Amino acid sequence: MALFSFRKSSASLAAPLPAPVAPAAIPLPTPPPPTTASAGSLRVAMGQLLVEGGEPDRNLERAERMVAEAASQRCDVLLLPETLDFAWTHPSALTEAQPIPGPYSDRLCQAALRYNLYICAGLTERAANGRNYNAAILINPQGEIISKYHKINLLEVELPFYAVGQTLNVVDTPLGKIGVNICADNFLDGLPIGHTLARMGAEFILSPSSWTVDYSINEEHDPYREKWIKPYSILAQLYNVVVVGTTSVGYIVGGPYEGKKSVGCSLAVDASGIRAQGTFNEFAGDLVVADLPRPVRMEQGTQIGQMLVRKGFTFDSLPS
Repeated sequence: MALFSFRKSSASLAAPLPAPVAPAAIPLPTPPPPTTASAGSLRVAMGQLLVEGGEPDRNLERAERMVAEAASQRCDVLLLPETLDFAWTHPSALTEAQPIPGPYSDRLCQAALRYNLYICAGLTERAANGRNYNAAILINPQGEIISKYHKINLLEVELPFYAVGQTLNVVDTPLGKIGVNICADNFLDGLPIGHTLARMGAEFILSPSSWTVDYSINEEHDPYREKWIKPYSILAQLYNVVVVGTTSVGYIVGGPYEGKKSVGCSLAVDASGIRAQGTFNEFAGDLVVADLPRPVRMEQGTQIGQMLVRKGFTFDSLPS
């Protein structure tokens, strides 16, 4: 069931999308169409988008081109980065953020409809209560927003820019049960958010992200080490879920992290380990395509707790 459909406003029609791209020849087998993906696997495109601070039109134009590219590779879903409109914590978002639905989400909805695929993307939302939120939306191939989420585990430096989210949601789709969170929601100290999505039945957790490193980090380093692989693996192995995070690329201009950079290395992990990983990239966008088997999750409710006990999981306790 759709939360919102895009509005065919004159503003959204003023910027035409790129023409559909003919499917490119690829060495992988042709995946099933979205309506039958539940029987096998999900083809995910991790869109490592170049995001420029304070340049929403240019960023969305690049995002629209990535939609076309993902469609040409017969992907079921395209996962785009966190706050791809203004960039993470860019000061311009404080005064220029748009509502959802609104002109920026409308462009992504039109792209999903035109190219017949799901899109999960991070945007900045100016809500009706006047607050800004670090938001993520999931759009179906009919161009409808079927899930909207506000980031909960905000970094301290984010608090002047975004209000804390208050809800979690998992939606049923022909591709499987999909939950959405954002970036630092998957920090070890925020992992109860992922635990909750898994307890709600998620088979896939999609996480628009904006992973950052110091400017001195280069290709010779492992930029994230265990920072993301470890929490993704915990969720994947405990619950048999697939966790996918896509991050932006480019140097950060404006805001508290000015001078740092995002370097890609997006990540898809399931219970068997790392299924796909993006390349180190400072300057240009990149599309990483992965075929991810849909996990079979039999346990529900308290059966999940019993399963965790069998796996030796230690439940919460007060510090001694």
